[in-house]
Amino acid sequence: MDISQISSQLSSSPKRFSDCCLAISNTFVTNLIHLLPKKPAFTLSIGSGSGLLEALLTRTNATISVEGVEVASTVNHYIAEEDMHVTGGAWDLHSRAQQAAAWMFVYPRQPRLITKYIEAYGDESIDMIVWLGPKSLEDVGLAPYETAVVARRST
Repeated sequence: MDISQISSQLSSSPKRFSDCCLAISNTFVTNLIHLLPKKPAFTLSIGSGSGLLEALLTRTNATISVEGVEVASTVNHYIAEEDMHVTGGAWDLHSRAQQAAAWMFVYPRQPRLITKYIEAYGDESIDMIVWLGPKSLEDVGLAPYETAVVARRST
């Protein structure tokens, strides 16, 4: 299924897709677009998987740029090849994080990876970290068992 077909299936209720960890809604995509930096800045999605969420974000709003990082390029189905980066393993860091204005982690297997990125590249241009994962207490357009956490650098 192509990204335009998937995009047309979104509604205000979160929907599960077989190749994405998150249940996604129009509300969630809109909320995330309002948070993420606009071009020329970009977001680095670390552990982007199939790239479905990232592609929905960039298709919905052309002012958003999202690049992906994954341990195998074969997993990516939606992110353009030039915007996809591969690491040597689940604990490996990608240097592209140094230039990103925001990092996005979707269901990270090892939350310690976030700490490793902060320790290695936290003094660089990073302004925001978005963590998307289990257990939501508020309605932000995700399934009831999911949440979004956004940390911003103080100015």
